[in-house]
Amino acid sequence: MAKNIIVWILCLFLLSLPVLADPVGKYSVAGANPGNESPYKGTVDVQQTGETYRVVWMIDGQRYVGTGIGDDKFIAVSYRSGKETGLALYYAEGDDWVGVWTYANGTRIGVEKWMRR
Repeated sequence: MAKNIIVWILCLFLLSLPVLADPVGKYSVAGANPGNESPYKGTVDVQQTGETYRVVWMIDGQRYVGTGIGDDKFIAVSYRSGKETGLALYYAEGDDWVGVWTYANGTRIGVEKWMRR
């Protein structure tokens, strides 16, 4: 129950942010993995595909491909790499995007920031 309340509070917070930037673009990415919090870096490419977004990460030589929904305030992305799947949620911070993510069936979250190139 508490987890549902946290998710709703986060969603309401994200929806209340001012209009900042469209997510389409190329980014450098830096983040930390869930649990062990080990840092990582890479790139992210976001393309609009109709009413959705195609999001492609390259992290340590591994490609993750996702489908996102959102607008200029937030983007939620379901992603896959091999047998790994997960969910990420970002909010606009100027030209950059900041968010949290987890693997499917995960119990911890990681953090990530996209910096526009």
